[in-house]
Amino acid sequence: MAFDPIAEAALLLRRDAQWAALASAGTDVDGIVSYWTDDAVVMPPGQPIVEGKAALRKFVSDSLSIPGFQVHWTSDLVRFSPDGHLAYMRSMNEFTVPGSDGSPQTLRGRAVTIWRREGDGQWRCAVDIWNGAPTSTT
Repeated sequence: MAFDPIAEAALLLRRDAQWAALASAGTDVDGIVSYWTDDAVVMPPGQPIVEGKAALRKFVSDSLSIPGFQVHWTSDLVRFSPDGHLAYMRSMNEFTVPGSDGSPQTLRGRAVTIWRREGDGQWRCAVDIWNGAPTSTT
């Protein structure tokens, strides 16, 4: 079967939106972690690199235990490697965390994720990196 980038992009965006909804609900650590590859690398801004499923499970669990923590993102612009086994997407995200005075603050960012088609045919995120959004649009 020939690789159809339009159909695969739609499938990947749906999968990413499901992951975002699961992460936003914040109740299923194992489900959230299942969207990463076993050797995934996550690079959060200002924090150490998180690598591998065990470390990712702890990262997600620790994040969800922060009072008031909330995460959401939306992705677009899917691009594929020539062989169709890798893809990248860009995203806009929001994290709500306690501010220095304890009140909720929302941090906006932008991200790039690299996805890999695994042996079971499922797309999983292999690299996840984000930083803060620009402070102005000019």
